[in-house]
Amino acid sequence: MEQWYTLNTKPNAEQWVATALGDRGIQIYLPQIAGFRSSQQHGKKPFFPCYLFAKIDLKVVGQPQLQWTPGLRRVVAFDNRPVPLADEVIELIQVKLGEIEASTNWPARNFESGEAVQIIAGPFKDMLAIFEGPATPSQRVQVLLTILGHASRMQVDVTNIKEAPPAEASPAIEASESKRPRRTRGRGRYIKNQAE
Repeated sequence: MEQWYTLNTKPNAEQWVATALGDRGIQIYLPQIAGFRSSQQHGKKPFFPCYLFAKIDLKVVGQPQLQWTPGLRRVVAFDNRPVPLADEVIELIQVKLGEIEASTNWPARNFESGEAVQIIAGPFKDMLAIFEGPATPSQRVQVLLTILGHASRMQVDVTNIKEAPPAEASPAIEASESKRPRRTRGRGRYIKNQAE
């Protein structure tokens, strides 16, 4: 009898395992959600990294044969016995994932590293910053914010930033990049001017 089982994969191998098993006629469910910057999977990333679900009859397929799938670590088991999941569990995951995607305010576009952005919520609202890149899988990003003349790195939610207004973009970039050129190599050793 076919039942759902949880499969544990190597990092970033979820899609690879899903494709390999799908090609063998096995029903696969890989929960995915729209990511902030995930070009590898057309804007989607696994909701449970390193895990996916397969509906199989282990007596027909055979666990050892399944275990040799490239990228697959193991079938999740307790006391060396694979643990089946009820169909209702998979249906619940699908419903909840749909609710999350419907309610989440995803950013209108991806930002590039070095791009000027404006913070639109929180204690630094209306301040300009420089986008550095994603910080965590939980939709937080790193920005450089100039406070009291010093660039400080901080994390903000990606939904709390927007593209900086064009007229104000250049001062933010200049403020973060205005560093004095180095004059010494340390311990008083001066750097010679290339003009000399």
